[in-house]
Amino acid sequence: MASTTTITSLGKNKILKARAGIKTLPAVTQMAFGNGADGTPSEGDNSLKNELLRKDLSSIEQVTDTNFRYICTLTRAELANTTINELALCDSEGDLVMIRTCSDKDKDDDEEMTFEIDDIF
Repeated sequence: MASTTTITSLGKNKILKARAGIKTLPAVTQMAFGNGADGTPSEGDNSLKNELLRKDLSSIEQVTDTNFRYICTLTRAELANTTINELALCDSEGDLVMIRTCSDKDKDDDEEMTFEIDDIF
């Protein structure tokens, strides 16, 4: 399965309200991990199909003027011996603003895994 990333309708609405000066845009602060992916995520989704863990981001990198990379590393103990096939970026209000499905990533109990999601405009 090829990776597919979708900006949620809720995420788009928050961007539009921030541009209009109606509301401040909450920062992306966490990444959610799951194993229930069943195809392309919908813009209307505000949850993973089967969320397993939500964790604070490890770092954020500005790649270009229009691209930020959100990085989260799972420790050896986190989601040990689990398959991961869906990820999401979560804002400080707890909403999923971007959802990604991907091929199965098997995480063993003797390794760390780092996940990256690029936000490109």
